[in-house]
Amino acid sequence: MRLDEINVRDPYVLVDHGRYYLYGTRGATTWGPADGFDGYVSRDLSEWLGPVTCFQNRGDFWATENYWAPEVSAYGDRFVMLATFKAPGRARGTQILVGDRPLGPFKPLTAGPVTPPDWECLDGTLWVENGTPYLVFCHEWLQARDGTICVQELAPDLTRAIGEPQVLFHGSDGVSVTPFEAATATKAAAYVTDGPFLVQRPQGLFMLWSSYGEGKYLLLAARSDTESVLGPWRQCPVPVFGRDGGHAMVFETLAGQALLTLHAPNDQLRERPHFYPFEIRDGQPSIRR
Repeated sequence: MRLDEINVRDPYVLVDHGRYYLYGTRGATTWGPADGFDGYVSRDLSEWLGPVTCFQNRGDFWATENYWAPEVSAYGDRFVMLATFKAPGRARGTQILVGDRPLGPFKPLTAGPVTPPDWECLDGTLWVENGTPYLVFCHEWLQARDGTICVQELAPDLTRAIGEPQVLFHGSDGVSVTPFEAATATKAAAYVTDGPFLVQRPQGLFMLWSSYGEGKYLLLAARSDTESVLGPWRQCPVPVFGRDGGHAMVFETLAGQALLTLHAPNDQLRERPHFYPFEIRDGQPSIRR
């Protein structure tokens, strides 16, 4: 199938042994009951085989809805999947799953999420710095009101968090981000943080993240002043993508080209993964259309 036939949000690409593996949130079950994730395989980024089920809840997994943003990467001698899950009466959180192959099947590493159990969290991404694994994730606006992006050290085997989460920045810090009325009794303004992803380049350490501005989904960027995930982080002055698309990541093709992938438009059943050449221009992440 062609790329424009794949209906996923939050696309993520793993490159392994001459093949590209594409993962994402199933478009049809984004906002309601859900039970799994799929993978797609390609040799040229144009034609894809799939979907292949790489994680399936067969009735023995705690989460029943909001299966979001699977990210798969090699870690040690296995592949790990970080993904967001939720169930009625339980906080949304990022859980880590493991598998022996890029398409799994993936199984939970622990009984529950590694994010704080009483926080509504989403979109965890794995970052390893000087041999130490970190989880970068969002504390959701539904609970935090001004959503945050946080970092949390993980144990080397990824089974537990170490210490307390550290707030890196708030949604209201983003350039061009505008508030909207939260679905609460107070109707207070809220700011979204979505989809953090870290990119190391010779020019420095950057973070891609998403929010909303003037009713459209935005892709934004920040830069670490210390080239460490611990920051402090400074927001880049121009959105990377402002045409109702976001939740991006960057990968390197087999030919050595850096590509950014994101979903657009941000409308259920219409969202598709897109690829753009990626570069650092004028000190901040940019794409070429």
